[in-house]
Amino acid sequence: MTIDKRGLEAVEKLKDESDHVVFRQVDVADPHSIASLAEFIKTQFGKLDIMSLLSLQKKHTHLTLMAARKPGLIALFDVDGTLTAPRKASTPKMLEFMRELRKVITVGVVGGSDLVKISEQLGNSVINDYDYVFSENGLVAHKDGKLTGTESLKSFLGDEKLKEIINFTLHYIADLDIPIKRGTFIEFRSGMINVSPIGRNCSQEERDEFEKYDKVHNIRPKMVSVLREKFAHFNLTFSIGGQISFDVFPQGWDKTYCLRYLDEFQEIHFFGDKTYKGGNDHEIYESERTVGHTVTSPDDTMEQCKALFFS
Repeated sequence: MTIDKRGLEAVEKLKDESDHVVFRQVDVADPHSIASLAEFIKTQFGKLDIMSLLSLQKKHTHLTLMAARKPGLIALFDVDGTLTAPRKASTPKMLEFMRELRKVITVGVVGGSDLVKISEQLGNSVINDYDYVFSENGLVAHKDGKLTGTESLKSFLGDEKLKEIINFTLHYIADLDIPIKRGTFIEFRSGMINVSPIGRNCSQEERDEFEKYDKVHNIRPKMVSVLREKFAHFNLTFSIGGQISFDVFPQGWDKTYCLRYLDEFQEIHFFGDKTYKGGNDHEIYESERTVGHTVTSPDDTMEQCKALFFS
């Protein structure tokens, strides 16, 4: 069992309060580890009950117990609709829950948005707050706060093909009759193109209204169908996500792309809200390498995780 560096860091902080600090790591799933801890406490402190705890407190002694995270297991989370409401910042309750979850298992985030937008929702320290952060489906990958990999759509397709896709898409949107249009209909990212029929500059209220309109009139599904047929020879994937847009990227560059960075894990849980066919969580949800979980809201995400990892 490897030593959890957070336990050692906790000891260093506690030494400011007392010279009597003891660090002991325990794997709560291993009977031998638990027995070893019990013997350690018996040897060092005689026993561990309420009276001995009070005695330890009087002596300003801290016993720091760090439960080892289960090896070989990781939980991956979509962002919009899973950790946050669409395009909104995470609540303090969710941020605290994820901090507690990270004490038990390895935790990662995989979103279709770029790192700037994910940071707006999960905080500017997001790459340090999670073990893995995969933006743009993992085409930009961070581990332990460090960049570990990138992929470029421009290098993969070339400017001529990109121009053909962008020109056709803009013409389609120009002819599209919907209640309102704003600005930024196409956003070029490192590993994908994001297309929004209403325009990404719309307000949150306009986002909400377009989402309702789209559910009735199927604006995005119809547009995706046309583009998929037009550019079938480019071998692209069109993935609907969020409230107002869809992503365009080469086949295989969906959220399963991030799994290439997770070979050390034998059990990979994925939580997402758009796990249906055509949704941007579908491929990783269906992957044979993952255990997929469909969630309906951030609160549902927390409840499912409590049942799986804290029971």
